[in-house]
Order: sequence, then structure tokens, then C-alpha cells
Amino acid sequence: MSIHPIVKMGHPTLRKVASPVTPSDLDHPEMHTLIADMVETLHDAGGIGLAAPQIDRPIQLAIIEVPGGPSRYGDIEPIPLTVFFNPVLTVLDPAEAGYWEGCLSVPGLRGFVHRPQHVLVDYMDITGKPAALELKGFLATVVQHEFDHLAGKLYVDHIRDMTQLVFEDEWLAHQPKQ
Repeated sequence: MSIHPIVKMGHPTLRKVASPVTPSDLDHPEMHTLIADMVETLHDAGGIGLAAPQIDRPIQLAIIEVPGGPSRYGDIEPIPLTVFFNPVLTVLDPAEAGYWEGCLSVPGLRGFVHRPQHVLVDYMDITGKPAALELKGFLATVVQHEFDHLAGKLYVDHIRDMTQLVFEDEWLAHQPKQ
């Protein structure tokens, strides 16, 4: 296993639509190595999600692992390490909420983004079988953020008010003390 460099905003792979993965692709040892490398890269970077385009692999693959518990987003449910191939997102309720999002490919910045808060994800799991996951709240935001990478989008594309794109260190320094 190895840690891959995470490409940053401006790298062309981040703006390309990623290619689908076929079930036969899962049988290749290179795919297993890529997944293991992505997990190691995610853990090293301290993130909760990583899409293959973020390490310059333009394929429909994302991993998400949310530890759950208390966080700056409230008390959130965990998502164990999950591998998503070819995810298709369906909005089940268009009601939105906003969160301050950050991204490993946009280091040092945060932006306030509104997204639907009840979604269904249909995807191919690591064994090549169809799977589905229904998510609400912050976890719905997490999957939308990661799957945007597979469509050539970044969270900054969704910011409605550009005064809410900030440098993280400045933002944290000026938050009210609790």
C-alpha cells in the first residue's frame, strides 16, 4: 500500500467526468491495490471521503468513512468504510440544509454549501453486487460532496454567496467561543 498525492483545484482530472467501472474491473489486482491505497491516503490526510479523481484516477470510485459521534456538525451517525462504484444519487426530499464544507483537493478553504438532506444512493459494492444506502442530514451532504468529484465538480461550484468562501484558519479564529 502507498499514500498517493491528492491533486488540488486546478488539476484537470478534477474537472472531468469519471469513467464507469465494470464488474470485471473489480477482479484485477490493481483495483484492490488502488482501494487499499485510497484508504491509506484518506487516513493519512485525516478526511472522511476520497474519490479516485482526487488521486488522478478518473474512474467512478469513492470511499467514505465517517466515525460518527459528536462533531462540529452535531451528533452524527457513523458510516463504516464503504466503497462506492458507479454511484447514482436520487434526491428523496429536496429540502436543503447548509454546512461549511472543506475538501482535501481545496486545502485551507471552507465554503457554505446548501444541499438536499435526504438521498438514496444506488451503487456497485466492492464485490460487484448492486447496493443501496439511504442517508439523511450531514451524511447526505457527505455523499453528494464525494460524488461531485465523479462528475467533475467541486463544492465551490455550489456556493451561492461567495462571501461564504473563507480561509479555514481565519474562519476558525473568528468563530464565537462556546
